[in-house]
Amino acid sequence: MKRPSLQSRFRYWFDNLMSRGTGALVAVLAAVVLLIVIVDAIVILLLNVRLDGVEEDEQVLEVFWVNLLRTLSADDIAPDNGWGYRLAMLAITVAGVFIAATLIGIISGGFNDKVEQLRKGRSAVLESEHTLILGWNSKVVPLVQELSLANQSRRRPAIVVLAEREKVEMEDEIRAKVPDTLGTRVVCRTGDPLDQGDLLLVNPFGARSIIILGDEQHSDPDVRAIKTALALTHHPERPERKLHVVGQVRNSGNAEVATLVGKDEVSWIFATEKFGQITAQTSRQPGLSNVYTELLSFEGCEIYFSDQPSLYGKTYGEVLFAFAESAVLGLTHEGSVIMNPESSHVYAEGEKLVLFAEDDSSIAVSLPQLPDADALQPPVPHEQPPEHTLVLGFNKRVPNMLKELDEYVADGSTVTIVSEVPVVDLVELQHSTVSVVEGNTARRSTLLNLDATAFDHAIVVAYRDDMSVQDADAKTLVTLLQLREIVKEKGATLNVVSEMLDDRNRRLAEVTQTDDFIVSDHLISLMMAQISEHELLADVFDALFGAAGSEVYLRPASWYVKPGVEVDFYTVVAAALAQHETAVGFMCVASDVGDADVVINPHKATKRAFGPGDRIVVLAEN
Repeated sequence: MKRPSLQSRFRYWFDNLMSRGTGALVAVLAAVVLLIVIVDAIVILLLNVRLDGVEEDEQVLEVFWVNLLRTLSADDIAPDNGWGYRLAMLAITVAGVFIAATLIGIISGGFNDKVEQLRKGRSAVLESEHTLILGWNSKVVPLVQELSLANQSRRRPAIVVLAEREKVEMEDEIRAKVPDTLGTRVVCRTGDPLDQGDLLLVNPFGARSIIILGDEQHSDPDVRAIKTALALTHHPERPERKLHVVGQVRNSGNAEVATLVGKDEVSWIFATEKFGQITAQTSRQPGLSNVYTELLSFEGCEIYFSDQPSLYGKTYGEVLFAFAESAVLGLTHEGSVIMNPESSHVYAEGEKLVLFAEDDSSIAVSLPQLPDADALQPPVPHEQPPEHTLVLGFNKRVPNMLKELDEYVADGSTVTIVSEVPVVDLVELQHSTVSVVEGNTARRSTLLNLDATAFDHAIVVAYRDDMSVQDADAKTLVTLLQLREIVKEKGATLNVVSEMLDDRNRRLAEVTQTDDFIVSDHLISLMMAQISEHELLADVFDALFGAAGSEVYLRPASWYVKPGVEVDFYTVVAAALAQHETAVGFMCVASDVGDADVVINPHKATKRAFGPGDRIVVLAEN
C-alpha cells in the first residue's frame, strides 16, 4: 500500500479536527490569532520600532499586547511609528477582520448546530417523578389532556414522550391539540423505546409511572408494546423496586405473552376485550356512556382509595351512609378489589374503601342521616325479556363483543349481523341466536328492508380491518345518519352505539341524545391515564367492565323510591341497599342540574323528586 503523502495526512488530521465541533474550531482560530500576533511582533521588533512612552525592558511585551488588540479591533489604540510599523499594523488589522468574521461564523454555526441538535430530541431528560409515555399513536393527545388535569395539584409536573418521530413534529401536534396543559410541561424526545440506550434518555426509572403504547406506524403494534415492556423490565440499570407500568395490547391473542413479559409490573389493557365489554354494556343501557366518561375522566370527581380507621368494625351497609360528599363503590380485600360487596361485610384494618370524590380533601366521615322510610319502594323482582340486537358492519372485534353481550341477555335473544365483508370466527352463544345478512350498511334500502326499528339495540361497528381509518369512519357516519333518520321518521326508540376510529370523527358524529354513544379509543385512553395514577384502578375497571361480579346499571328510579316525592340521596342509598346494590348517582330525562344529565356522587343531603324516565346509577349483579 502506498504511503500517504504529508499533504494527505495533514488534510485527514484537519478534517478530523473540524468534525469535532465548535470547540475545536474556536481552538484552531485562537491558535491562528496567536501565530499572527507572534509573527507580526517579531517583524516589528526586527524593524527596531520602539513604542513611545514604553520602557525598554517592556517593549517586547507591549508589542505583543498592541498586536493582540489590533487583531481583535481596528481602532487606533497606539501611535504609529514609521511606515514599517504602519504596514505591520495594516497587515495585522486586515488579518483581524478575517479572524473576527471567522469567529462570528463559527459561533453562529455552533449555535445553529446546537439548535438543530436540540430539535432532533436526543438530549437527556433531567425530569423526575414524571409520567413517561413510550411510543406514539392516537391515544397520546387524550392522555396528555387527562394527565394535565390530574397534575393540577402537583408541583412542577411533567409528561415525557419517547417515540420514533421527530421531536418538533410531536411537540407541534400536542401543542395544536392541547393548547393549555394547565401547568404541566410536555417534553418530547426522539428515540426507539425498544433500545435500552434510548430509554435512558428519558429517565424511565425516575418516572412516577410509565405508559406503553403500540406504535401504529409499525405492522404489529402489539409486538412493539410487548418488546418495549421487555426492554424496560429487563434493563441492566433498572432499580430493585417494582415499576409502575400500564400498557395497551389490541389483540387478546397476545394476552398470554404480554402477561408473561410484564408479570406483576405491567397492567395491560386488552383493547379488543375492553371494546367488547364497553360496547355490550352501553348498547343495552342508554346514557351509560356518560356514566363511564364521568368515572374515567379526571374532570370533576375521581376514584380514590381511602383508609378510614374510625369506621373499622362497621359493616359495608353502614359505611355507605358515612360519607355525605363521597360515593362508596366498594373496598379492597386481601389484595383484590370488590365492588358492591355484601352489605354484611365488616370493614377491617388493612382494607381500603374505594370512593368516588371531588378531591381527596373532601373525603371525610360525617354523621349519617336517616332515610325517609315512607318514600322507599319495596323490592320487586323484575323479569328480563329476550333482547334483539342489530349489528351493522363487521371487524375482528365483533365475535368477542357478541360473547360479552351474551353474558347479559336472556334466553331467546337474537343478534342480526349485516355486513358487506365476510363474517368469520363467530362462536356458538349460550343465550342468543346469530343470523348474518349480506348487504351495504350505508344504504338506506338495506336498513329499510331489515326494519331496523324492530330491534331493541343497534351497534354500528367500523370496517377497521378492510378500510383506512377515514374511509371506515365515513362509512360508519353515513350508516349512523341513515339509521337515525329512519328511526326519527317512524317515531321509534332505538339505542344506537357506534364505533369511531378517529376521535375527531367521533366529535363530528356526537349529538345530544343519550342513546347515541360513539365508542372510540378515547375511553381506553382515559382508562390508561387513570391506571397510571393508581395501579389498583386496573382491578376496579376489570370489576366494573367484566361480566363477573357487579357492574354499572341505570335502573328506573321508580324501582327504589316513590315518583314525585322529594327524597335525599341517603334514602336512595337505603333503597338500593335493600336490593343488594350500591347507589352512586342518578340520570334525569329532563335535567335541572345544568348541561349534564348524569350526576355521579351527588351530595347525600340534597333532596330532589324523581319522575318518569329518571334512573338511578347503581352497582349491581346482572
